[in-house]
Amino acid sequence: MLEGCNVAVGITGSIAAVKTVELAHELRRQGAAVRAVMSPSASGIIHPWAVEFATENDVITEITGRVEHVELCGREGWADVFLIAPATANTVGKIASAIDDTPVTTTATTALGADIPVVIVPAMHEPMYDHPGVLEAIAHLEQWGIDFVDPRIEEQKAKIATEDTIITALARARTDQTLAGQHVVITSGATSESIDPIRMLTNRASGTTGRAVARACYIRGAEVTLVHDGPEVQYAETVAVESAAEMLAAVEAQAADADALISAAAISDYTVEAAANKLRSGEPRTLELEPTPKLLDSIRQAHPDLTMIGFKAETSGDDKALFKQAAALRDRLELAAVVANDASVMGSDETRTLLVEAGTDDSSDCFVLEGSKAELGECVAQRLASYLTT
Repeated sequence: MLEGCNVAVGITGSIAAVKTVELAHELRRQGAAVRAVMSPSASGIIHPWAVEFATENDVITEITGRVEHVELCGREGWADVFLIAPATANTVGKIASAIDDTPVTTTATTALGADIPVVIVPAMHEPMYDHPGVLEAIAHLEQWGIDFVDPRIEEQKAKIATEDTIITALARARTDQTLAGQHVVITSGATSESIDPIRMLTNRASGTTGRAVARACYIRGAEVTLVHDGPEVQYAETVAVESAAEMLAAVEAQAADADALISAAAISDYTVEAAANKLRSGEPRTLELEPTPKLLDSIRQAHPDLTMIGFKAETSGDDKALFKQAAALRDRLELAAVVANDASVMGSDETRTLLVEAGTDDSSDCFVLEGSKAELGECVAQRLASYLTT
């Protein structure tokens, strides 16, 4: 996600500085090169040697005649983005006031003057985070275009955000905002139909693809609504649903304000009248299955001009058969594209898909993606931006 990105990491005197070694390792695992600059207070919490080990680069602990802050974050500097993690209340206030009395604050001032993207990750006790002056400083810096990664509030402490959240924020800061101002609704994962208060009918979809698409759209600047049976995510407004009917109702509620719909969910094709009490086991039983409404059909009927992307899973394993089914869906509902794949990738982190776009007449003309579902998400977000501008 951060391939080829040069990340300068500013470390300040929060106890969360102990987590920066693993953060630096994860940034590098994501493809970034990392260099660090530390305040004197941070050096009292974690030794610069540990940070040097994690980054495999010398650590800046003072500004000398080499003008390290300019070399790192000047107009012709090394860094593509300046990440301050963790950031104390003291550091946030100083940056907002252009006070340069540590290597981190001096580097921040330089980055802001050079239009280098700055991402700040606060970590402090919750009362400090709620101080009017701190909140005012954060609002002031956000007006300057600085991105803040909200902390996790636990045990009355504003703890540093997760590595995954920080990486997503960095990716957004360095990516062209081709979906800025667009509201994208995305369905993801499986739906479940209750048989009784305990049992349900469902499928093997994990939601990995839908979440990857949602994250990629957020990184490109979209306002994302994720409709799924899963946890809240930091990169989207989450609408929790369980059944196919609940998913359809949730999408209908969002569609009027949406610029695009991407339906990556494996929505139940059948439902059943649920029993009020647990059905006794150990005896034969017949369930009367009823078809569920087709989400894409319903939304297309209500919103004929909405840009929509569908997903189609089949078990044929043959590109020509995949294309035939996907093209039929595309043409019937006038979709911008259909992402077609073999159902065997359900639950896996890897995938192989055909992108069946408008005007594509044969499977040999389709873009074929073989790789991670994260790469698929990036591809879909990129193509969506082109659909919305044509």
